[in-house]
Amino acid sequence: MKVTSTYISGLKIVQSKIYRDNRGLLKEIFKQKLFKNDDFIFNIVSCSKKNVIRGFHIQTKFKQAKYVSVLKGAILDVALDLRKGSKTFGKHFKVILSADNNKSVFLPAGFAHGFLALKKENIVNYNITNYRSPKHEVSLVWNDKDLKIKWPIKKPIVSKRDKMALSFYEYKKLHMKNS
Repeated sequence: MKVTSTYISGLKIVQSKIYRDNRGLLKEIFKQKLFKNDDFIFNIVSCSKKNVIRGFHIQTKFKQAKYVSVLKGAILDVALDLRKGSKTFGKHFKVILSADNNKSVFLPAGFAHGFLALKKENIVNYNITNYRSPKHEVSLVWNDKDLKIKWPIKKPIVSKRDKMALSFYEYKKLHMKNS
């Protein structure tokens, strides 16, 4: 596995090794020794059809680091830095993750996360460092103009909850006091 840092401190891309033979393949997705300071305790899988946007989601009280991999399909994965005091606060990083390119992304605690599903069926695996707390989960508007994220879609499929999400301005006003 090869770990590459991005321009956002702490955010990393992991390139997995894949082993193929006449039976199929074996792919290493995660190695704890690469993330010694993070205890991943929770694992979830989502399945999304093409043109679905999930996110941006963040836990405001029980912060979560995430390790995101695609088991089937492909996604445009977007990490949004919402860490207080970060030099890249409000900046985003985009990467295509797919079952074919064998890339995963590590997001430190304090990032909002979202993605656009690019294929007919997209299965995404998340390793997470803290349990989900629905009353401390916040959604931000996926296409907020202040975030300046260029999405390759104009009318995605979005959940009711994500349609009611906070703007970046509202999020800062409510959650970034004393910063």
